[in-house]
Amino acid sequence: MSSAAGDAARPGKLYGVGLGPGDPSLMTLRAVEVIAEAQVIAYHSARHGRSIARSIAAKHLRADHVEEPLVYPVTTETTDHPGGYQGAMEEFYEASAARLAAHLDAGRTVAVLAEGDPLFYGSYMHMHKRLADRYEAEVIPGVTSVSAAAARLGTPLVEGEEVLTILPGTLPEEELTARLAATDSAVVMKLGRTFPAVRRAMEGSGRLAEARYVERATMEGERTGVLADTDPDTVPYFAVAVVPSRIGNPGSVPSGPGEVAVVGTGPAGPLWLTPETRRALADAEVLVGYTTYLDRVPAKPGQVRHGSDNKVESERAEFALDLARRGKRVAVVSGGDPGVFAMATAVLEVAGQPEYKDVPVRVLPGVTAANAAAAAAGAPLGHDYATISLSDRLKPWEVIAERL
Repeated sequence: MSSAAGDAARPGKLYGVGLGPGDPSLMTLRAVEVIAEAQVIAYHSARHGRSIARSIAAKHLRADHVEEPLVYPVTTETTDHPGGYQGAMEEFYEASAARLAAHLDAGRTVAVLAEGDPLFYGSYMHMHKRLADRYEAEVIPGVTSVSAAAARLGTPLVEGEEVLTILPGTLPEEELTARLAATDSAVVMKLGRTFPAVRRAMEGSGRLAEARYVERATMEGERTGVLADTDPDTVPYFAVAVVPSRIGNPGSVPSGPGEVAVVGTGPAGPLWLTPETRRALADAEVLVGYTTYLDRVPAKPGQVRHGSDNKVESERAEFALDLARRGKRVAVVSGGDPGVFAMATAVLEVAGQPEYKDVPVRVLPGVTAANAAAAAAGAPLGHDYATISLSDRLKPWEVIAERL
């Protein structure tokens, strides 16, 4: 076989090319090289035909490039496709992959342009999943809109041991609220029509005061500001909501009068914490509790801890309320549920004294040891039941025996 015939039979290579968030100067050198090497340039667009990806790379496209516009049949509107929205999109992806496969079979190098990073909520991934097992494929990473938004805000996004959560705004509002409450930093993408629900989720999770808004980061028409002040009617799809690092932005921690949150951490380990409890522990300036329970709570920079013995419940409650009266946000840490053989009773009893009448107290429930053990055993508490503590550290054994 001749060399020419061998070359003709060799399939082309597929590239997913990340172009960055919008500013052409943020394209990587490798992205520019791949576009120059490619014979076919593919890009996605809505039915209006305007492609953001193509506009970013426009100055690197040549007249001899074969362009393959991949036009979505539907975006946010309804469709009469028998398979609904999902069916229409699956059909579109299959047809698009077939078009690219024809070029690859002919030995052409195909570059699929993608704003941001190709594998980060990118359209290219649908081509990659359908073609990468049949053809040589390479992904060229790009700067994401998440990084661009943080850069435009000029604020640390996540630091140290903080956890960053990236969420699509299309999630149900209740789930958005829970996830925002349970994380340190967050970015919510895919805004536009989802913005009202995202804003409500920010408010419901207690993060609205911290949240910032970035629209079209690094693009023409870029806008940044406070999320709470943003007009919902002006928010486009290419916008993100950012809850930045609290370590890097100490002023972002909620301010206001002090309070006491009595939290239940469950029977064992962080997996048993509720999102509400996680948020309260993260927001607290001071943690107060029995040392064994405090040790279960991950350390936070700048957070003060006061551990004590488990026989001084009233003193611990008074200490926490005094701190809150002086303006501190205090979390009193209990194992299990704080209202079951734990600190809620002591805190509320002391809080009833006149000097603490203006101190807000919240009790945040947790999973009890009884319920956790019952779940492991099956369903022994499926009907009426009584719970009795066998500990004689705070009451005489004679009392326990009588109750048994």
